[in-house]
Amino acid sequence: MKGTEALPAGVELYSLTADGTALLTSRTGRGDLLDAGALLPFIDRGQHARYLIGDALTSPERPSNATYKLGLMRGHSAFTPHAHGGEHFVLSLGYAACGLYDDERQEAVTVRLTPGVMIRIPALLPHSFVNRGAGRLLILAANTGFGIDHEDYAITAEEAERRATAEPSKNRATAEPSNNGTALDYPALAKALRAVGSAPSPGVMSWRERAAQAARRIAVRLEGSA
Repeated sequence: MKGTEALPAGVELYSLTADGTALLTSRTGRGDLLDAGALLPFIDRGQHARYLIGDALTSPERPSNATYKLGLMRGHSAFTPHAHGGEHFVLSLGYAACGLYDDERQEAVTVRLTPGVMIRIPALLPHSFVNRGAGRLLILAANTGFGIDHEDYAITAEEAERRATAEPSKNRATAEPSNNGTALDYPALAKALRAVGSAPSPGVMSWRERAAQAARRIAVRLEGSA
């Protein structure tokens, strides 16, 4: 995907580089994630932090209700398209791609991810992750409100269709505040998930990416012997 205007509304990319820069990209443009106005003091003088989930007042009495986990994907594999009940942040530590449904354009789009790029996916936005590499892919994922055993953690097209045909009394609204308490349109969600699943494959790693991967492996070996 080229150009920030191609990102669906609410989707954000975070580029975290080895030289200490952090850039935020969204449909409205690019900005510095480490802007001084957004940073908070972090333990010692001269150290700073910026919250993505929760805030400085988070505590057992005021929890953020968030989870954070390490994911492992096998080579050239993809997750079944799904939608989460809460917002989701995913940091790619390898060469991946994220298929996303753009509701405004009524079509699926693909965002290619490289090591150190993190993506924010709004609640209930249909998406799928793909490992474009032959080896395993590590991802770090943080999301609000739902663990993997919760029924709204990952709603697939099949599940959305099942809920759409359920009795009205059982077709409940999701607890996500952005839905304003209104019943979720499961037929529309299922259609969007099917669109993500039928989108063209993002392909495999380019020769430039394979060369960069080889260089990273050399760097890891050099750093390990330092």
